[in-house]
Amino acid sequence: MRVKDCNSTMKMNTIGTKKVVFSKAVDNYLIGIDKAYRFTTRFFIEAFKKPFHFREVINQCFEVGLRSLALITVTGFIIGVVFTKQSRPSLEDFGATSWLPSLMGIALVKALGPLVTALICAGKVGSSIGAELGSMKVTEQIDAMEVSAINPYKYLVVTRVMATTITIPLLALYCSFIALYGSYTNVHAEESTGITLFYQSAFKSLSFLDLFTSLTKTIVFGFTIGIIGCYKGFNATQGTRGVGKAANQAVVLAMFLVFLEEIVIVQIANWIRYF
Repeated sequence: MRVKDCNSTMKMNTIGTKKVVFSKAVDNYLIGIDKAYRFTTRFFIEAFKKPFHFREVINQCFEVGLRSLALITVTGFIIGVVFTKQSRPSLEDFGATSWLPSLMGIALVKALGPLVTALICAGKVGSSIGAELGSMKVTEQIDAMEVSAINPYKYLVVTRVMATTITIPLLALYCSFIALYGSYTNVHAEESTGITLFYQSAFKSLSFLDLFTSLTKTIVFGFTIGIIGCYKGFNATQGTRGVGKAANQAVVLAMFLVFLEEIVIVQIANWIRYF
């Protein structure tokens, strides 16, 4: 009887331990959501307060924009060439190769250009922001800024989020044009189409709603990448190990939210289109 009582007691303790662990996990998850919500809403409060660090915003735009330009250029051009090569055989089966520029315009400007730019920036810029702010956090540089009467959130977070929100839409537009040029090189090699006629055909099938949706997506993507990178870096812990963890989490979470926002915005645009 005593052995049975001990076994039942051990089982009850195990169940109780699992419940406690699960409860702590739920509590930590909800606390994390609350912290992220407060961190995000604070941006909209601090962004309209003085002082305005315009020079730091321009510096961050340089870091986000020009330093990503080469990678965006190469990637966009390759996407344009490859997507055109893959689409041509399917259109040839229906005798509709003349619709290739229009197809490329719709695919690259509406979807691939903004999405590819956001994913590249999430990997390059998001990780960079997370690692930079995480390093400043674990080395107590952020605490030193507070002691020096400098608002670290406004100087470090607001400037970076504004830079990504401004720069990533411009990079997405540039990526779309470069991808279309890559598509043009393939079409020109096969059919000797003029570049002016190609771009006219590409944009002829695009409506104002398509362009507005594409611009809206890139603005939302830029804000998401910036705020996620700053949040993860600003809350980094555990020394240098936490810096790498913050950078990794910033990339993964930013990419996940980019895909989620893509689905939501496209669905809203379709509702507007039909109503």
